[in-house]
Amino acid sequence: MTAPQATSHAADAGATESDLPLLRSERIWSFRRFSGMNVTLAIATWAFLQGGAVALYVGAKGAIASIVIGYGIAVLLVALAPCVPTAKYGVEMYTGLRSVFGVVGAKVVMIVMTVLVMAAWTALLAIMVGHALANVMDEIVDSSFATSGVAISVAALLAVVLAWVLLVGGPQRVGKVGNIAAPVMVVITLGMLVLIFDRASWSEIASAAPLYPMEDQHLAFMLSIELNVAGGLAWYPMIGNLARLTDTPRASFWPNAFGLFAASSVAAVVGVFAALALGSDDPTVWMIPLGGAVLGVAVLAFIAFANLTSMVAEAYSGISAITGASDRLRKIAWPVLSALFLVPVVVICLFPESVYNNYGRFLSWVAIVVAPMCGVQVVDYFVLRRARLSLRDLYLPPQQSAYGFWAGWNWVAFVAVGLGALTYVALLHPVNYEPNSGFQYVGASIPALVVAGVVHWLGTLLVVRRTGRGGYATERSR
Repeated sequence: MTAPQATSHAADAGATESDLPLLRSERIWSFRRFSGMNVTLAIATWAFLQGGAVALYVGAKGAIASIVIGYGIAVLLVALAPCVPTAKYGVEMYTGLRSVFGVVGAKVVMIVMTVLVMAAWTALLAIMVGHALANVMDEIVDSSFATSGVAISVAALLAVVLAWVLLVGGPQRVGKVGNIAAPVMVVITLGMLVLIFDRASWSEIASAAPLYPMEDQHLAFMLSIELNVAGGLAWYPMIGNLARLTDTPRASFWPNAFGLFAASSVAAVVGVFAALALGSDDPTVWMIPLGGAVLGVAVLAFIAFANLTSMVAEAYSGISAITGASDRLRKIAWPVLSALFLVPVVVICLFPESVYNNYGRFLSWVAIVVAPMCGVQVVDYFVLRRARLSLRDLYLPPQQSAYGFWAGWNWVAFVAVGLGALTYVALLHPVNYEPNSGFQYVGASIPALVVAGVVHWLGTLLVVRRTGRGGYATERSR
């Protein structure tokens, strides 16, 4: 989900070497440049996975509607938090979250989000590389590697090793490669659209049934919306640090409409059309039927290459976020630290089908944490603090900082996130992805976000502010 050139620029600007605020002169992205970066981020291979997953539940028209609705809601929320605060103050995303979760609590949030969420995304990309390479080998040597979990795991682990080699070489090298990968992915996406309509007419695609049709079409539509809301919220763990490099808060907010919303929607819709036309939700099996043996193999090979560069960028962003807030980790040699980050990626790659065939469930586990966190941050920054933070207190130790709360932890915020997560589980089971009563009316991510936000607002007013913690009274009087 991360563009290689983004991490390259961040490294050049010194953004990933420290969590200190960036001066305006150190920020490298204007409105135009960040808009271009957003489009580059959005048109990636993961968008095809999103489209294939949506096609499981709804047909073409329902898919378009659910993608626009789901992405529209989620991207608006992600653009507000954490993009606006990080752009306004130039702080590292998780440093800014110290005002919400406490000086110590925010570090724990950072580790959990980085190690679990970003490592999981890296593994998902590696497994997609494995599927792509297996399909290439099947076409070249007439084999059946694509049906072998062992073969896919081996190919995915090979991708992890190659990603580690590139990580050791530094992000600048990968950034140059990403400058090539991004425009080629745009060409592939548009080329797929042409090939799809060469194969089937709009009326045929529009009348095609979902891959796994449900009797309750309204419930299927709500599941599709939920999938897209979760897909949009999945940008939360990393988009803030990219917005940190923009020169104004406005430049951090509006480009998301062109990239994370518009471009992601187009790529996901192309994925839906391909899935419905070819009867498969797996993007790695679309290319050869669409483009023929030679072109299909070439595209699959490039997708594997593009995913590899995205893996490196994802891993680099995660590692940099951790080292930016830990002096001890900075002392570990970069090759060793990179290898340690990739350990959970290796473990996940040993179970490729459990991850790859459960993309919706994977997004559900992301949303169960991210949706409440997003709700808490929006309420904390825009409602309780009125878009004001104290830079000094973000960097002071817990006993001296207004954001020290209780020994560095804001338990009210953590309780709010926990209750939001329980709300999600009450509406949509994250393991079996079975909706419960009420889901068909409100979904799961948005209620979880609203509950967490309301609980945090009430808890702050009734507990935190009354005890004089958190700096809310000071910021309110400014």
